[in-house]
Amino acid sequence: MTAQEMTAAPAAQAGEPQAPFVDRLVERLGRGPDAVIPILQALQKHYRYLPEEALRRVCEISDITPAAIVGVASFYPRFRHRPVGRHLVSVCHGTACHVAGANEITRAIEDALHIKIGDTTPDRAFTLETVSCLGCCSLAPVVMIDSTTHGNVDDRGVTRAIAKARRTDSGAQPCE
Repeated sequence: MTAQEMTAAPAAQAGEPQAPFVDRLVERLGRGPDAVIPILQALQKHYRYLPEEALRRVCEISDITPAAIVGVASFYPRFRHRPVGRHLVSVCHGTACHVAGANEITRAIEDALHIKIGDTTPDRAFTLETVSCLGCCSLAPVVMIDSTTHGNVDDRGVTRAIAKARRTDSGAQPCE
């Protein structure tokens, strides 16, 4: 969403579920432009992405402009603009993982979940993403499911890890 679209879109109503949470958040973190990153981080932690209604509410009750929110939220790739599944599957595509077969691992996950990178399964159980580096190059190739790191994985190992996450699905929150 652009700053113009955010300004032109109907504002969130005070009675919507986002308003009380957002109001408390802005009160706690600050109303000035310097609070934009902490507010976005807190919104994402709570909602697991950045809902447009919550962003509009931030602009209504603070000195943060739609342009500032859109600028920051679109600059940092870790901010999500769409809802994610209960499990976030992150495939490392850093140099060591790339050389060790990250592309093949990614294809195996896409085949197992029937989704592409950036998509979420229809049952909202899994979202697949790639990351530049998970910081454990000696374990390449590496996949992180939520906050669990799986190193030296092959296509069968990653398929087993996904099956385990599905079996133990208890509404786990994705790794932020």
